[in-house]
Order: sequence, then C-alpha cells, then structure tokens
Amino acid sequence: MSRKEEHGEKLDKFALSEIVPAPSDFILFDAEKCTGCSGCVIICPMDLWKMREGRARLEADYREKCMECGSCFIACESGAIDFTYPPGGSGVVYKFA
Repeated sequence: MSRKEEHGEKLDKFALSEIVPAPSDFILFDAEKCTGCSGCVIICPMDLWKMREGRARLEADYREKCMECGSCFIACESGAIDFTYPPGGSGVVYKFA
C-alpha cells in the first residue's frame, strides 16, 4: 500500500498538468471514410467521440480536453482519423517534470 493510500489521500492527476488549447486542429477526421466501427468511441478516455447517425463524431472542443494518447487513431479500423501532436507549448503541458 502506498503512503497516499495509507493516509486516504488521492492523487489529483489533473493537478500535474494542464491543457493549453492547441492553435489548430491536431486530430483530422474524414467522415466519409468512417465505417461506424465505434473503436474511437470505446477507447477514448476523455469521451471526446460520439456516435451519430451510424458514424463517429469528434467533439468540437476536443482541443481543450484531449490527453493526446492517440488511441482514437490506433483504434480506427478504416483510417478515418489522423493524429499528430499539437505544437509545443500547447496541448497537454506538464507542470512538474
């Protein structure tokens, strides 16, 4: 058992970093290629993907919430998602490293 667990303290993982919205899109989604497999919806830890009318849709404010794990890109069976890291100083910025 860790010291934090012993004392009943929980680590606030969001206190370690902040998300600075990227100045431009870093996830590109081609709705025409989407087959509705829902892999992105299932795997996204931030729930940024939703199914609508049989196809995935990325939340409009994803640049403010995305943890940049790239799981959506990896899970997409049809190649409808393209992911690149946002420019330095934006996206997930760690406060302590």
